[in-house]
Amino acid sequence: MNKKSIRDIELYGKKIFLRVDYNVQFSGDRILDDHRLRESIPTIQYLRDKGARIILCSHRGRPAGQIVEELRNDLVAKHLSSLLGTVVKACPVSIGPQAQDDTDALEPGELLLLENVRFHAEEEDNDDVFAQQLASLADIYVSDAFGTAHRAHASVVGVPKYIPGVTGLLLEREVEYLTKVTDDPQKPLGLVLGGAKVSEKLSILSFLSDRADVICVGGGIANTFLAAQGIDIGGSLAEHDRIDDAFLIMRKAAERDDLKLVLPRDVVISDPSGEIIEAVSVNRIPPEFRILDIGPETIDDFRAALAPMSTIAWNGPMGFFEREPFDVGSLAVAKILADLQNVTTVVGGGETAAAINRAGVLEDISHCSTGGGASLQLLEGRILPGLEALPDK
Repeated sequence: MNKKSIRDIELYGKKIFLRVDYNVQFSGDRILDDHRLRESIPTIQYLRDKGARIILCSHRGRPAGQIVEELRNDLVAKHLSSLLGTVVKACPVSIGPQAQDDTDALEPGELLLLENVRFHAEEEDNDDVFAQQLASLADIYVSDAFGTAHRAHASVVGVPKYIPGVTGLLLEREVEYLTKVTDDPQKPLGLVLGGAKVSEKLSILSFLSDRADVICVGGGIANTFLAAQGIDIGGSLAEHDRIDDAFLIMRKAAERDDLKLVLPRDVVISDPSGEIIEAVSVNRIPPEFRILDIGPETIDDFRAALAPMSTIAWNGPMGFFEREPFDVGSLAVAKILADLQNVTTVVGGGETAAAINRAGVLEDISHCSTGGGASLQLLEGRILPGLEALPDK
């Protein structure tokens, strides 16, 4: 990546506006998944080691410009403190005199987390005055919030208009691994695509189908492909207005000797009451039954198709991942990727990352992205506004 980085600048004593993505959920005072916090630690430690004064900025949820008590950042600061083994102060505001006083009081190596920046409607409006108010707190802007790099928001693209901007270590790593898939992948390249909607993945399929050697399709996306084959999918979720698109992709794959498209041949279905759950051939789905996961034979097909790959990217769950036993397919794919040797494996999307964590194989994956929409945009070959806002070296 040809963007200026924290490695390229003097940091000692500087007030650093570090935009992170701490959009995490809590149950009471217990964080449900701290992957995003942990991934930000290398950048934070680098800045602390260099004597920077660190001002952390993040959003949580969609408060629509209102103060929502359960979306405050104080619990995030507390959990981050435990991860770092040092105090992370929580500021109850994100702009104004108190924010200025609290940031001015920081000593080298100290950290302060501003309040949820989306409590201000101006954040999502990319308001210029609000961006200037945020920028006035610091000397240097560091972009490390890959999960929001696709958003043209004030704290993402506005602040670096007023103070020098550079990338953090996480943003560098995210772009490095995702461009290994899009720009010059080590071949053969395999894609595993799931999730609910074909429409959300059409751009990826269009952009990467010329580069890919194998494409395995599961989740609700696969239902649309099955319907395009004339298969009766019962009461299953599908985008019937996208059947023509699915058919064109299948025809393109059939015309290419060097591209293998792997669709489910068996699926796990359930009746409307949820009392009957069974794996059946895709040609034996009763009326009103819904497809909720890929079946065991399809899992074996995916395993065989992905085994020869040198690079694999996975985005989207294989079924109704939120509910057991319909998480089996997603967990199986997670383990397939983890078991492969000498393969670059890149995983993106919130539910996909959750499958990796639930399967307990995070350490065996080359890169598990912190971004959903941002990783999708990169895999589609699109430029991220948050990257475009930063200067080149």
